Amino acid sequence: MTQIVVLPVLLPLLGAGLCLVFGRSARAQRLISVVVLTTVVVTAGTLLVRADRYGPQSVQIGGWGPDIGISLIADRLSALMLLVSTFVTLCVLLYSFGQGIVEYGRETPLSVFHPTFLVLSAGVSNAFLSADLFNLFVGFEVLLAASYVLITLGGTEARIRAGTIYVIVSLISSAIFLVAISCVYAATGTVSFAELAGRIGDLPPGVAQMLQLLLLTTFCIKAAVFPLSAWLPDSYPTAPAPVTAVFAGLLTKVGIYAIVRTQTLLFPGDGLRGLLLWASILTMVIGILGAVAQSDIKRILSFTLVSHIGFMLFGIAFATQLGLSGAIFYIAHHITVQTVLFLVAGLIEYRSGTTNLSRLGGLARSAPVLSVVFFIPAMNLAGIPPFSGFLGKVALGQAGVADGDWLALTTVAASIVTSLLTLYAIAKVWNRAFWQPAPDADHQHEDEDDWSHGPLHGHGQVSTGTQVTTMWQKVATTQRLPMAMGLPTVLLVTFSVGLTVLAGPLFGITDRAAAELLERTPYVQAVLGDRP
Repeated sequence: MTQIVVLPVLLPLLGAGLCLVFGRSARAQRLISVVVLTTVVVTAGTLLVRADRYGPQSVQIGGWGPDIGISLIADRLSALMLLVSTFVTLCVLLYSFGQGIVEYGRETPLSVFHPTFLVLSAGVSNAFLSADLFNLFVGFEVLLAASYVLITLGGTEARIRAGTIYVIVSLISSAIFLVAISCVYAATGTVSFAELAGRIGDLPPGVAQMLQLLLLTTFCIKAAVFPLSAWLPDSYPTAPAPVTAVFAGLLTKVGIYAIVRTQTLLFPGDGLRGLLLWASILTMVIGILGAVAQSDIKRILSFTLVSHIGFMLFGIAFATQLGLSGAIFYIAHHITVQTVLFLVAGLIEYRSGTTNLSRLGGLARSAPVLSVVFFIPAMNLAGIPPFSGFLGKVALGQAGVADGDWLALTTVAASIVTSLLTLYAIAKVWNRAFWQPAPDADHQHEDEDDWSHGPLHGHGQVSTGTQVTTMWQKVATTQRLPMAMGLPTVLLVTFSVGLTVLAGPLFGITDRAAAELLERTPYVQAVLGDRP
């Protein structure tokens, strides 16, 4: 059964190849993509059950040893991240079927999207399952290469400009990562996580800390940790709605996962605790202040994405079981909630022709189902009881109070302020987009059903939310919003509520995952076996 560890990486790559073969058949591509990602979700669930029951599941590709070969391993942490991320990816794919008739025309053939989307899934899975630094680098590069294509779909000026920023930042972080890998190999003679866990402790403290800082810098860029986060709010909002959603849900979390893995396995303890806590405070506070200052829903969500990365760093910094458990729980929660909010933003843009708050209004009356679909994850993001966001923040706050020093308590206070400002930003969106009357209320057809009034985006020309003309808005009331976009969004909202209902068992898994991370021995033995 351990051989199934390779399937989350192998199946999407094979599916991408098949999608290229059937590039002229949109129906075949959709079928292949859904079957592949559904199989990966089932595989990830199986791996989580087995990792929780029997310990980490590992496989050596080609039968080579971990010192020279490629090892993949699924412990509780990686299996949980894999399950949540692949389920979210599947829902976004289903959403894209409805969005695809809008966003992908003659200038952007449908054949480009599905293979690239599956390659992105393979890269994310490889990053979560990788058992060595270089294969982790390969996973990052695979998902980044796919993301370069996805972020520029449509070829509009705004998307090309945002994609250029994204590419430059990603190349810089990749270069730093390569330097870090080279330094690690030069100092220890290996890049295997399991072997590094026993060798880095033998290095001079200064050398070990330099390696730690190099890796941390790389992953902080990828996770959009302040002050390395300025690229994200300008890159994500311009992409197509399904692309923005999957980026927001997954890409930054892969960077956070890499921080968790390296900090606990390679650099145990709290050697950089102060640095991580200050980064957490600044990321939370400055990110949410940026959100409060915005007037476009996508940009507000982009800044809240940056801000809430700080909550995850908060738990990682303490290097305690409670802190790590809270961080892992919050990662799973945030992947789901942030993704669904960007999908809802896509629904709002499709229906109204814009995500600019100054041009929106009256949606609570004209689209009550859409209002509910926004309200639930929005309150979850703000941390309103009893949602999973509240439970995750309580766990993190308990870890900070248990630590007890002034910096930990300052971080707890910063998290409370951030939660209140998140509620304010979300309330502003609710008030202006849903509650207040629409600016052009005379032109609204309120007697239509909830999933209606979509703009006629032709031949890949997509509104950015800030360039919608009055004429375009008048045309926007003639086309219904496909149910293919609404149903996956509702499914993800239901899943996010499920995280609240099943918070007890989920916290049990995250507690055991945190204990396993701190112990380190199960991971090392799963990769090395009986080797010293």
